[in-house]
Amino acid sequence: MTAVLEVTLSWLLQNAKEHDDKLFYTTPAFTQSPAPCIAVTAPECGPNNSVLSVEYTADGAGKFPSLRWEAPADIADQVQEWLLVSEDPDAPLPMPICHGIFGGINATKTSVAAGDFEIEDRSKALLKGGFHYGQTRRGVPYIPPRPLMNHGPHRYFYEVVALKEPLDPSLLSSTASREQIADAIVGKVLGWGMWVGIAERKWE
Repeated sequence: MTAVLEVTLSWLLQNAKEHDDKLFYTTPAFTQSPAPCIAVTAPECGPNNSVLSVEYTADGAGKFPSLRWEAPADIADQVQEWLLVSEDPDAPLPMPICHGIFGGINATKTSVAAGDFEIEDRSKALLKGGFHYGQTRRGVPYIPPRPLMNHGPHRYFYEVVALKEPLDPSLLSSTASREQIADAIVGKVLGWGMWVGIAERKWE
């Protein structure tokens, strides 16, 4: 897409943003856990709502931000597995863009780094971090942020979900969709938390 066309689209779709009511944590699985309770941090990027440096965007290396999280004491010993979702609710589409969905994260693993997201076994949708990746629009484990030029700041939500039951391994190895995972975790959510990074592209 040329810069002129991209900027024109941004102008036409300038009000098509903030689909927060359709983020992953608003799905039925979260009815009993409507508010975040898990502290999620991104040590290399800064506090919540920090601007992502170019190395974390499609204009750079497209690295996945290193994340750390900690469950509150009342659920920590009940966690059987973690789920991680990345999405952009500011994309000018009816639903947030799913930039990545990752399941089967071991209960003892409470951090991820960029190297964890390299493919280990494509036939099993398995990553080097020992967990599985789901379906994205581009058929890759993770789509780095690339908001429309001049569409203003986009927020990238990195949501960590604590599950009290592990997901079916056959589902995890099938490159499951966001919707399939959302259905599979109904009745299994203990709590969740998120970290948000900001990215913007300007035509200069």
